[in-house]
Amino acid sequence: MDEALLRSLTPSVLTVLVRRGADFAAAEDAVQDALVEAVRVWPADRPRDPKGWLVTVAWRKFLDAARSEAARRRREDRVEEEPAPGPAPAVDDTLQLYFLCAHPSLTPASAVALTLRAVGGLTTRQIAEAYLVPEATMAQRISRAKRTVSGVRFDQPGDVATVLRVLYLVFNEGYSGDVDLAAEAIRLTRQLAARIDHPEVAGLLALMLLHHARRAARTAPDGSLVPLAEQDRGRWDTALIAEGVGILQAALARDRLGEFQAQAAVAALHADAPTAEETDWVQIVEWYDELARLTDSPVVRLNRAVAVGEADGPRAGLAALAALDASLPRHTAVAAYLHERDGDLATAARLYAEAAHKAPNLAERAHLTRQAARLNARRSR
Repeated sequence: MDEALLRSLTPSVLTVLVRRGADFAAAEDAVQDALVEAVRVWPADRPRDPKGWLVTVAWRKFLDAARSEAARRRREDRVEEEPAPGPAPAVDDTLQLYFLCAHPSLTPASAVALTLRAVGGLTTRQIAEAYLVPEATMAQRISRAKRTVSGVRFDQPGDVATVLRVLYLVFNEGYSGDVDLAAEAIRLTRQLAARIDHPEVAGLLALMLLHHARRAARTAPDGSLVPLAEQDRGRWDTALIAEGVGILQAALARDRLGEFQAQAAVAALHADAPTAEETDWVQIVEWYDELARLTDSPVVRLNRAVAVGEADGPRAGLAALAALDASLPRHTAVAAYLHERDGDLATAARLYAEAAHKAPNLAERAHLTRQAARLNARRSR
């Protein structure tokens, strides 16, 4: 990679974006994102026109960010307060748009991607990260979805399962990502639960409420992440927990288990433990077994490895982890944690540092870097 070339092209690319109408700060961010993309792509496929490539990618990054910001501002105008227990507020057209974008002519995966992009306000990069695929692959998927629905009449709404998947991904991005969408996802899921008597709708709402109840305790005053085991449980919202558990119990009583009910059951077990040490990890492993049966998801199996490490010891967790693809997001961080619990501080410190380089956001990167530094300090004493 010719870093000198990238540095020399940066000012001219920045100038082009500003001339096209981007404000300077946004243009700088877009150019930096394009440079990161160049570092990733060019070693294997260097373009014939490096400057033209950078301008094109930077302008696309700028447009993605501008659309996301505009969508965020529209949501903030609609949602002024955090979600509270109780009936859903007045219904607007947003939920209907979710159903219309989940068009029967699209595959579920394409419908989810299109809805997240067109209605949810997420960038192509954010959607790609949620699906564990390259950004270019997701861009192609969204483009194909747009072509598929161009010219069709949007009078055939999609199915509930696809809409639930969209709402789940929107909530996850709002809960742990760069754009705050969690309150909006909860608001829309409340509306859906009020309209449809479906145990998985109830399961998703319970899952959102149980996770959202812990939100205030997830970060320290300086913005750093606080792991679940170290959170001040006195800061958890007990009203949201009680509401979530009540909704979940009613859904499970119908004996129509689905993915979101099983996830909510795991969250409820965490919420029910007075301390981290009193968490019922054996039962959590059983729920992850149910989830793996329902979804066959590698992310579920990764979380299960952590739970096995807590229930049966770190070496059992490492054995479960060994069966998974090492390229799976957060695989390295989980390995670091399990090695630390097993007493191998040197390996754990190295893996924490490696995981920091792969972290999807700055807060997680900073947390993992601190973990590596903490262990290195312990080893040097």
